[in-house]
Amino acid sequence: QVQLVESGGGLVQPGGSLRLSCAASGSIFSINAMGWYRQAPGKQRELVAAITSGGSTNYADSVKGRFTISRDNAKNTVYLQMNSLKPEDTAVYYCNAAIPDSSWLNEYDYWGQGTQVTVSS
Repeated sequence: QVQLVESGGGLVQPGGSLRLSCAASGSIFSINAMGWYRQAPGKQRELVAAITSGGSTNYADSVKGRFTISRDNAKNTVYLQMNSLKPEDTAVYYCNAAIPDSSWLNEYDYWGQGTQVTVSS
């Protein structure tokens, strides 16, 4: 069993910063890509940022220059540093990890439970 546990959400004023963390635990041999998604009320879940095991990153256009994704492979943890937050960043943020099984032939997507980020004055 694999679990992803997120932390770091909360209420912040526009222009403020938050740092999200997501730690993976369980039967993990390796983790391929990790990422953060978000879902605002009435909208579809969207990719915010992703990072490969080698450190290559990808960002949604709406967060480029403001958000930074990073990971600590030794701790099986991914982070999302969010700066210059805007009200439109308000959403539930979900952590995602692509993890191979012990055969290395299959890869499975795992999701965290979500953490609320609210940007409001």
